[in-house]
Amino acid sequence: MPTLASDPPKVPFLDLAAHHRPFAAAFRKKLDELLKNSQFILGGELEEFEREFAAYLGVKHAVGVSNGTDALRLACEAVGLKPGDEVIVPAYTFVATAFGVTFAGATPRFVDVTRDTFNLDPEKAEKAVTAKTRAILPVHLFGHPADMDPILALAKRHGLRVIEDAAQAHGAEHKGRKVGGIGDLGCFSFYPTKNLSALGDGGAVTTNDDALADRLRVLRNLGQRQRYVHEVAGHNNRLDNLQAAFLRLKLRKLDAFNGKRALAAAQYAKQLARLGAVLPSARPGCTHAWHLYSILHPERDAIRARLQAAGIACGVYYSLPAAYQECYRALGHTPGDFPVAELLCAQNLALPIFPEITPAQVRAVSVACRG
Repeated sequence: MPTLASDPPKVPFLDLAAHHRPFAAAFRKKLDELLKNSQFILGGELEEFEREFAAYLGVKHAVGVSNGTDALRLACEAVGLKPGDEVIVPAYTFVATAFGVTFAGATPRFVDVTRDTFNLDPEKAEKAVTAKTRAILPVHLFGHPADMDPILALAKRHGLRVIEDAAQAHGAEHKGRKVGGIGDLGCFSFYPTKNLSALGDGGAVTTNDDALADRLRVLRNLGQRQRYVHEVAGHNNRLDNLQAAFLRLKLRKLDAFNGKRALAAAQYAKQLARLGAVLPSARPGCTHAWHLYSILHPERDAIRARLQAAGIACGVYYSLPAAYQECYRALGHTPGDFPVAELLCAQNLALPIFPEITPAQVRAVSVACRG
């Protein structure tokens, strides 16, 4: 018998209550400390989180900002993008990737993706470079690193900046290097559903470039280094000190949480081997963060209906390529321009995966998928 829409799912897509329960006492302690010292904006917790997150990624600088979308925009502004400039962006990604480019005044030049990792296709990116191209913005989608070696080589040949969208890939690695520390800049989101998540919005931009880090800190804080002395027209895009305090506690557990996600992914791979689906996997030399476990199946909607009838949450990421969104209609793209992205939108289905998911829950999802 199908569950009612109001019934709680037997297997949630993500269980934030279970995820945060072990942190509750530590969160309350941090809140009490903050209430006592009243350092709400640009305080010591933020400075410590920036230092610790940079050390975790193996980069020189992490600059805490208000959210992942602002991280992308600030990164684009920091490298000096302006109207008339173009940035290569994957056609299959959350639209905020492109918004970062648009908000900086530049134009996203969409490129199709690869079917195995869902990430930017370097060969197609090469063909998309024009005299107006100033940067390339690979996305480490769903937690799998983009193919960075040819992307970096392409950028070097054409003198392009590389801005990584690592919003879904905290802790993922490409050939021993954590993503977000490979290009000129890395952009992270700490939205509550991310692998490393705040209890609200938050983000960061990472870099090894001292000058870019300095510009980012000025841009995020109303264009000022010294109070009431504004060098540029900056933004109010600071990461709250309280969220930084929460993130410091969770960062210490990130690798353990990602390890649990990886175990669940391995269980799915074994139990769904005969489903007839394309299952996600990690390319050699890559460590997947398993932010999402998204399968491809030509009968996606039938599988989704079986899961919903069994009271199991699932999701479609994404139903329409970013290039085809109404907000980018002026770019003139039409169906057929990005065939792989279109295929992924038609066939992808994200199954529940989170650190607290149990083997029994993975089995329940797998049984429902098989029907």
